[in-house]
Amino acid sequence: MNDVNTNVQHDKKTTLNIWIFTAALAILLILAVVFFGVHILLLTAVSFAVALLVEWAFAKGRKLPFDKEWMITPLVVVLILPPAVPAWLVGIATFFAVFFGKNIFGGSGKYIFFPALVGALFVLISFPVQMATSWQQPGSDLIAATTPLLSLNRGVTPYPFTLSELLLGQAAGSTGEIFRLGVIVLGLLLFVLKVRDWKATASYLGVFFIITAFIYFVFPDAAIARDPIISLLSGGILFGAFFIASDPVLQPQTNFGKFLYGVGLALLTFVIRNFATFAEGVTFTLIIMSAISPLIDNLTVKKVESEEVEA
Repeated sequence: MNDVNTNVQHDKKTTLNIWIFTAALAILLILAVVFFGVHILLLTAVSFAVALLVEWAFAKGRKLPFDKEWMITPLVVVLILPPAVPAWLVGIATFFAVFFGKNIFGGSGKYIFFPALVGALFVLISFPVQMATSWQQPGSDLIAATTPLLSLNRGVTPYPFTLSELLLGQAAGSTGEIFRLGVIVLGLLLFVLKVRDWKATASYLGVFFIITAFIYFVFPDAAIARDPIISLLSGGILFGAFFIASDPVLQPQTNFGKFLYGVGLALLTFVIRNFATFAEGVTFTLIIMSAISPLIDNLTVKKVESEEVEA
């Protein structure tokens, strides 16, 4: 009887966490509408329609209940894409995210890559022109000539964006990333409410800051020297760290494993941002480390079990 009550309480807690996480994403979406206009609502409607259709087909085909987490993937797809992308591109990204990124692997709790990233990565590689020319200037219909991350990686001096512009959503960026103050506050709230675990996120952002600061202050004339605070506030690293890297499905199980996971995310983000063709390393980094996460578990879980046996 106690086991039954425990399971019921766990299910209620899980459902509550899903709704809180979805609400946090919805707040970022509402803010995006304020910054970019009603076009974001059209993108969201298309994303939700495609996700609903694919989820219904899989639930019907497998004779399983409809997934109660279905809203998360289409929301994140919209939030991680440029705000001025055409609606058909969002539809394609959502289809690949829900079909290939999520349900092919069995649905919620069973995927090996964060589903929305699968869709975003597909359209990034398949439609590079549309992706590169869809950065909208907040508060207007104008397409932005550059983004904070592009300016940073190109070494533009003086840097054209202030800290307040980056924090308060006055510089171009992905739909959900630009109001970085909101991303930080909502992300921290998720940790306080224990909806998400903070360890991998803290490791990711902390190690990335340390690496960037070391290069910036010790080798200021190096081609890869970047202001560490500006680096954290440019691109999608904050959104990726708070809302994706903290995904309990993809994180390693142990605390030490989560620390290693964050270190890997930081190192790969730094390398891809500074040495690869693509300006943003967060999407590729999260995909790569998701694949490595089971290996980290294999090492750290066995280590913990061995120590418990010896004790």
